[in-house]
Amino acid sequence: MKKISIKLFEKKKALIISLLVVSLNMTSCQDYLDMPSYNAVDTETVFSDELTADMFVQGCYRGIIHSELFYQLGAGETVTHSSEDGTTNNSKYNICNYFYDATTPYTVTTIFKEQYRIIEATNIAISRMSKMPETAKTKALLGEAKAIRAFCYYNLIRVYGDVPAVWQPLEELNPDDENTFYPKRAPRDEIYDRIVTDLQSAVQDIPWFSQSGYATYERITKQGAYALLARVALHAGGYSLRWNLETNDPGTLMMSRRADVGRAQELYQIANDACEAVISRNENSLVQAQGNKSGFEYLWYNFCQRNFSATRSEMLWEVANLGQNTNSNFGVYAHPGTRGGVFGSRKALQFMLPTYYLSFNPNDTRRDVSCTAYSIYFLNNGNATTDKWVDVGTTLSCIMPGKFRISWCVEPQGAAERNVNIPVLRYADVLLMYAETQNYLNNNPTIAAKNALQEVRNRAGIGSLPIPSDKQGFEDAIVQERKWEFAGEFNLRTDLIRMNRLATELAATKQDMKDLSDRKNAYANTPVYRLYKFHLDAQTYGDPFLGVEYIDLTDPAEIALIQTIPTNTAQYANFLATTSGIAQAHGFTVTSEDKWYPVNMFQAYTSAYNGNSRKTVGFTGGFNTLQIGNIIYTKPTGSAENGGQYPNWIQAPDGSDGLYYGFQQNRSELLPFANKSAGHPLIDNPNLTQHPGYLN
Repeated sequence: MKKISIKLFEKKKALIISLLVVSLNMTSCQDYLDMPSYNAVDTETVFSDELTADMFVQGCYRGIIHSELFYQLGAGETVTHSSEDGTTNNSKYNICNYFYDATTPYTVTTIFKEQYRIIEATNIAISRMSKMPETAKTKALLGEAKAIRAFCYYNLIRVYGDVPAVWQPLEELNPDDENTFYPKRAPRDEIYDRIVTDLQSAVQDIPWFSQSGYATYERITKQGAYALLARVALHAGGYSLRWNLETNDPGTLMMSRRADVGRAQELYQIANDACEAVISRNENSLVQAQGNKSGFEYLWYNFCQRNFSATRSEMLWEVANLGQNTNSNFGVYAHPGTRGGVFGSRKALQFMLPTYYLSFNPNDTRRDVSCTAYSIYFLNNGNATTDKWVDVGTTLSCIMPGKFRISWCVEPQGAAERNVNIPVLRYADVLLMYAETQNYLNNNPTIAAKNALQEVRNRAGIGSLPIPSDKQGFEDAIVQERKWEFAGEFNLRTDLIRMNRLATELAATKQDMKDLSDRKNAYANTPVYRLYKFHLDAQTYGDPFLGVEYIDLTDPAEIALIQTIPTNTAQYANFLATTSGIAQAHGFTVTSEDKWYPVNMFQAYTSAYNGNSRKTVGFTGGFNTLQIGNIIYTKPTGSAENGGQYPNWIQAPDGSDGLYYGFQQNRSELLPFANKSAGHPLIDNPNLTQHPGYLN
């Protein structure tokens, strides 16, 4: 066993060094990247004083949100979807549509490995700091380490369910115990109860932001710890896919709460009280409108611009993401798509379901922030020095994410980077969690619950919408509000699971997409034609541009004027005069420089009608190409436009493709452990049992 001990020591030494190297200066993550390596190679040295202990804890943040959490699991929640090219051979598309087995989800194995790497680091910190002289600083650091560990377990459970629970550093465990190296699944309720207790302890010792001396919320403060406690408690008290861990019998799979109903009630009360603590502190608030921007737009524009003084009233925890060593591809997949120019060629690999785009109230200022009905493309030849670049209007099948659009960002160092911090917890989340717990605990929405929901709606511009007074109606409203508010923030999928709504929401969305495709029921009057205003892109980072102006055409007389697109260039001037006249009739001031062009929103972006329409305003080079996943931009939305059947991305005739085609209730709510090859959980750990839905 001596050899094993030596290996463990060497592994521990390497971990400590790596964590110290990346420890961060909390004025910004920008500074810690250039910090020199420390020579400390053992825990006695690292935890001999508060300074190095502090730096070790800061290093635990590195990689806490792996990119797989947002580009693999940040879609498939009735809002965001994968537009990645290919179908059954593409991991993002598969996982988005719940089509996975024990070999296809190997791409999310890194989540498993990275979360346990950080858990080991926090175990070291918690163990060693517990032995340090107790001061306000060491207590705060201890609480911070517990909060980071809790966040890692929360992520593991919501992806895999019951997972191994390790609460001590490896060097303190018995090397003769097989469970040290090959830990079994532990009941998730036990893990949840442990991390809830840890968070309850942590919030007592971590400082409020105003008392922390921090410039940003890149580090967990009391606000973030309370919000994390609320989120974890809601998951712990909510629904999840469960089975008998002893028998691993597939027949025991079912969505349910924990058996202890009283404890579930306690957890909702814990979440309620945690939210109440943040609200009553009165230190945070929703970012409000300033200048010519709505509050929601002002929040996300400044977030992308790294203007944290403008966002810190609302951002309760964000993961630092800047520089060559600590810059992830967060946001790279979720943007409008760019085809060269200043921003380079950046393919958008996620899109917003058109039913989500159409779900917004006309007054809701969140739609055009979360969704973009445009993509950035060159006008003629794509030459960065001579060409012009256009914010070109798109169709219903290629509405893109917008919160982290590249034009709002600070210029990144490379194509796979964004310099965008990763948002984890916001004050809006606290308000909506509080509204949810108040409704649950009182079997009806209280005044406090309604006020919390009202506050979020007021900022969005839809404060006049009626608020339901019954429990179920209010819960429905909360679910919808979370979709409008948190698109692209990779929590909606597991929110639906903990509320036991995933199966019904996916089914409803599939039906809504079919109804939209057929233009019937709620979508019977959805406008087919849209008139977009020609708009040149500024081609500069920090461009505040929000969206292309447009007119939805519903007047049959106006539609008749644009139904035929001229193909003879000599007729373009007359056609543009006609479209300008329509714009004027709708109240737009039209100058001699303005151009308007129609789009059939139910056809593919690449249809002859849409392509020829763009030619009338000057598009020549690659006029029918976008930097967007091929699954959707070359495909229509309408069934009539697709030869009388649904496009494959909505539903294939044989059911082999389409929205959520792989979903199976009481199976797909959790991912299996990968067992494809070495480095995957089931291969490396013979004591792990497989998710019983994937035993064959």
